[in-house]
Amino acid sequence: MIFLTEVFAKWSVLKSLAMREIRQQYVGSALGIIWQLITPMVLIGVFWIVFSVGFRVKPESGVPFVVWLTAGMAAWFAFSEIVAGSANCITGNSHLVKKVVFPVQALPMVKILVAISNHLLFLSILLILLLVYGLPVTGYFIQGLYYFCCMIILGLGVGWMVAALNVFSRDTARLVGVMLQVGMWATPILWDIKILPQPYQYLFSLNPMHYVIQGYRDSFLYAVPFTDRLIETAIFWVMTIVILMLGVFVFKRLRPQFPDLV
Repeated sequence: MIFLTEVFAKWSVLKSLAMREIRQQYVGSALGIIWQLITPMVLIGVFWIVFSVGFRVKPESGVPFVVWLTAGMAAWFAFSEIVAGSANCITGNSHLVKKVVFPVQALPMVKILVAISNHLLFLSILLILLLVYGLPVTGYFIQGLYYFCCMIILGLGVGWMVAALNVFSRDTARLVGVMLQVGMWATPILWDIKILPQPYQYLFSLNPMHYVIQGYRDSFLYAVPFTDRLIETAIFWVMTIVILMLGVFVFKRLRPQFPDLV
């Protein structure tokens, strides 16, 4: 709790750092923040053409593939942005790490704030697609906040771990990039988990991000309450709390050596 309290004690500083990072992303760009819309739209378009038009993949639920795909990608890209950004947050802010008064464990929170701004744009695309295809907008959209918090807590635990390890080995950031690429294909984002045999469905469902991605689809597409998945919810939170505690443990043990290595 002390570890987390130190993070929120610098909340105003974190917001300033996040705003600065967002502005720096578009320095010298004519389109500016519009790129945050163009990038996901291009990705969605490419995957939609390849899988829906080319391979004729269709979810068993009957929801249009592009909408089903966008709901899953919204959650995954926010998570991957948090984890990938956290890997370099310590090595990329050496001027803050060497200040004793600054809680360096707050730096992954900056990446989370940046990811939230991008995530909202992704969700706006999802909302537009729902309206275009005439799908209902229900009160279960609010439930999406719960799954969003699940993704944030999971990403924070992983982020603390990779941020600390990357200080000692710069290969960690590269490994994280590779693992996120593998994870995107191993997580049922572009394909429906129901196409797998039953034993493999259970194995893949143990992936914590499967719980989040299916939760996004349950909230925005299917109007399914999370109480219908109590066993999966329990498994997710056990795994996520373990990951969060492990991230805190690794970060705290390695933190005293950060100023000498960055």
